Amino acid sequence: MNQYISKSPLLMDLAELVKKNNVIDPELYGKYEVKRGLRDISGKGVLTGLTEISEILSYTLVDNDYVPCEGKLYYRGYDVEDFIDGFLKDGRFGFEEATYLLIFGKLPSNEELKDFSKLLEDYRTLPPSFVRDVIMKAPSKDMMNTLARSVLTLYSYDELADDISIENVLNQCLRLISVFPLLSVYGYMAYRHYYYGESLVIHPPKPGLSTAENILYMLRPDMKYSELEAKILDIALVLHAEHGRGNNSSFTTRVVSSSGTDTYSVVAASLGSLKGPRHGGANIKVVQMFEDMKKNIKNWEDEEEICKYLSDLLNKKAFDKSGLIYGMGHAVYSISDPRARVLKDFVKSLSEEKGYEKEFGLYEKVERLAPEIIAKERRVYKGVSANIDFYSGFVYHMLDLPLELYTPIFAIARISGWSAHRLEELNNAGKIIRPAYKSVSKHQSYLPIDNRE
Repeated sequence: MNQYISKSPLLMDLAELVKKNNVIDPELYGKYEVKRGLRDISGKGVLTGLTEISEILSYTLVDNDYVPCEGKLYYRGYDVEDFIDGFLKDGRFGFEEATYLLIFGKLPSNEELKDFSKLLEDYRTLPPSFVRDVIMKAPSKDMMNTLARSVLTLYSYDELADDISIENVLNQCLRLISVFPLLSVYGYMAYRHYYYGESLVIHPPKPGLSTAENILYMLRPDMKYSELEAKILDIALVLHAEHGRGNNSSFTTRVVSSSGTDTYSVVAASLGSLKGPRHGGANIKVVQMFEDMKKNIKNWEDEEEICKYLSDLLNKKAFDKSGLIYGMGHAVYSISDPRARVLKDFVKSLSEEKGYEKEFGLYEKVERLAPEIIAKERRVYKGVSANIDFYSGFVYHMLDLPLELYTPIFAIARISGWSAHRLEELNNAGKIIRPAYKSVSKHQSYLPIDNRE
């Protein structure tokens, strides 16, 4: 139906009216001191709330002046890099522990972690016939749409869907955390079956496996994966589970939660935020950019040729002609993104196991050369470094994960952070979050219909 509406001359004329009559003079933002995107003129986020869930450090105070420093990310006061080192030394997977820490505000004991992991395992099941009646019917080409639709439908299966007591919301959140891998993988399988005629293979999750292991186990036809593959996917989940300073989807969680609505509506709204290419879809662009780069750069060892391509990217002559080098730079970090720093160490090991050493060498060169090109072409002297999207897409590519699941995997991780934010918002219930907008329209006299142009 949409393809016929899009060709309608009337619709095109109405669209032009929308464009013409919805233009705000850019100078007015400065006049009224509007913080566009909730950021001040220096790019620093406007303070809109308090939280104990996570924290980012990207500046340090030196002589009463804020100076950029190596980035740090903390979950409940614990340095994420130390946290990851800790569970790796013990030979454990970390995502379940990170989820416990984010939601309950403390590191679990060995017994508490075992009980919590078993609880998530017990919750890792869908209602009878849900796959057939919901996921298999009208599969979407976009897995985030499939995920959001599945979440909203789960509302109908919950007799206490609108109960927002802490006890009930916690139960709902833990169930959603547990089934997100199933909703994502099964949604992808249905999509491939429906649109490409591939065999429909549904593997139930295996008891005793971690979240990362089960994703690979359910997704792969032979259900096989290496220890290194599962370990690196687990680390990626930990690093994506939460990010401080009010990221867009977590802020969405807080805003919608403050209205008093149900958990399923809140999570669906957060998924809508994460779906956007400015948020959760960025690593897809990195992978696509590198595929184009590999086709157009003849010698991957020639730094001059690489610099020429990077310059063409900035000057809108290469790839999607957006003027961006995807995966470089971050709204908060300048010197370094700690998540990219952690992930890079494991990317090298995975590239050696999977035979991608040459590609890893290209990524390293781009990571080193891109900040120099950006500084030269854009005259940007604020530190620019690789962000987590720069390497996470490469990790997923080496793990043979389909492109369609890159953002859902982000969601599988981030729902832990969303759950923590929802519970914190409800537990400190205050006013509904209602931002202010300054009206700059002119008052006019109403005209009879026959006197209008």
